[in-house]
Order: sequence, then structure tokens, then C-alpha cells
Amino acid sequence: MEFDPSTLNRSLPLRDQIYQMIRTMIVGGKLKPGEPINEIAIAEALGVSRTPVREAVKRISDEGMVKILAQTGTYVAPISRKDLEEAYVIRRALEMESARHAAANFTPATAELLEDNIAAHRLAISRGRYANAIQLDDVFHRTIAEISGFPSIWRAVDISKAQMDRGRYLAIPRPGYGAQTIEQHEAILEALSRSDAEGAARAMESHLNTSLLNTLEVAGDLTD
Repeated sequence: MEFDPSTLNRSLPLRDQIYQMIRTMIVGGKLKPGEPINEIAIAEALGVSRTPVREAVKRISDEGMVKILAQTGTYVAPISRKDLEEAYVIRRALEMESARHAAANFTPATAELLEDNIAAHRLAISRGRYANAIQLDDVFHRTIAEISGFPSIWRAVDISKAQMDRGRYLAIPRPGYGAQTIEQHEAILEALSRSDAEGAARAMESHLNTSLLNTLEVAGDLTD
């Protein structure tokens, strides 16, 4: 594990920054299922006390991405099929509703935001910048939540979708998966541009269903 102390802002809560740091490494696959998490080593690498590290790891454990085993140690949790499916159910419900409300608020200006996002996403895929592509995917969905007038929807989704994100980092390099995502984003945008609330919701559901199926296919050997 590589932890850079220069990335910490000592004037802000350390536990939140360390939480984001470790969580990002797990989601992105830099910390793999079964790999130990040594709180003392992380604290020493970052030049902090063990307390904010322990608090950060506990928070990630509450999200199901870390297993804390008494007398044994702390490990990155396996990718659980049940957790993937649960995250999908939560995300589908929230984002279908987000799309419905966004359709009512859609304008030429908001259409441009999503068009620019799709163009950047397509470029990232073509250049093999998969981490950037996933970030742009998140921006697309977050923007729809903001357009809907209920930005808290995205905050709830972001917490629940961590397990799906672990699978997405495995799935997106597969041939055709990135292009498929872009096509489905375009279908969502098309429905939103028509102010078709139910069409946008159905396009969102189809998109998230495909994402789940792709993730389950690629992560199958890693799921418990």
C-alpha cells in the first residue's frame, strides 16, 4: 500500500480524508479482496496517530468493504454477489426517480452539460483511460440528480454503490463495455430531451441492469 502524507490537509478532519483514500484504493482494485489492512503501518506512512485511521477503517467496514476479524486482523472484504444485487436495487429505485424528476426540469443548457460529458467519456474510453471514464460516468449520474432538484439522491447512491464500483473497475476494460455505457447514456439523454419522464426512467433502469449483469459476469470468480 502506498500512502502519500503530502495529500493530507492537516486543517481538515483526517479521518474523512483517510477514509476516502482507503475506500478509493479498495474500489479501484489497488487493495484487493483478502489483502490485509495494517492500521499501524498506514498511520506511520501518513504521519498521523492510529485513531483517525481506525475510525476510517471502521466506517469502511460499516459499508461492507472491510472485514475486521477479532484476534486475526483486518482484511479487504470479497466482492459479494448479495451486496452487488442489493446496491443495484437501491440504485435502481433512486436513479429511476431522479431521471423522472430531471425530465421535468430539462433545458437546452442542461442538455449541453450531458452532451459534453458523453463526449469526454467517449474520448476517455477510446484512449483507455478507464479510471477517468468511471469518474465521468459518475458525473453523468450526479448531474441528472442535480437537474432533478434532489441532489441528495446522488449522495445516497454514492454510499450504496461502492460494491458495484469495485466490479465496474474490473468490467470497463472489457471490449464493448465502455461503448455500451455511452450508448445507454445517450438513450437516457434522448428521453430527457423529450421531457419523457417514464422513458428516461426506463432507459435508466435498462442501463443499471446492464451494469449489474456486466459486473456479475466479470466479478464472478471473486464473489462470495
